[in-house]
Amino acid sequence: MAEIRFAGYGGQGIVRAAIIAGKAATIFENRFATMNQSFGPEARGGACSSQLILSDNEILYPYIITSAVLVAMSQEGYTVFEPELNEGGILLIDEDLVKPKPPRSKIKIFSVPATQIAEDLGNRIIANVVMLGFFTAITKLVSKEGMEKAVADSVPPRFKELNLTAFNKGFQHYKASK
Repeated sequence: MAEIRFAGYGGQGIVRAAIIAGKAATIFENRFATMNQSFGPEARGGACSSQLILSDNEILYPYIITSAVLVAMSQEGYTVFEPELNEGGILLIDEDLVKPKPPRSKIKIFSVPATQIAEDLGNRIIANVVMLGFFTAITKLVSKEGMEKAVADSVPPRFKELNLTAFNKGFQHYKASK
């Protein structure tokens, strides 16, 4: 079982990222997932997070106790949720938006310029999909193929190629940095 938190601000696609990853696991890999979301009263710009639990077995409790993975796409998201990351956890950050403190214990930090990559592709709104590619390459919690199918299935047809390009840019960013 993997407990994952996506955190950022409204408008970054934080909830959508968890929905896509959950869809990849459940629909395209025949696994189990639960997802919860939380956001401030502001539609855009306020704090936002989503919790995703992935498992090969039925999930009996749908809330995160301590996350194994934290995907932080804003400084506030990092500051609020980094303390719940377990001691051997994985921290993924948008390097232009999050400045982490020195890591606790055995936490592994990986960074990607997700928003910059999305802007280079012509639309910063797809930074969450860049981050999903990065997340997939590092964690291997969902297969690349399953995630690509979920991305393609979750966006309007006219944005399918752009989103798949964004996903692959994030995936390749990790592969190129190894």
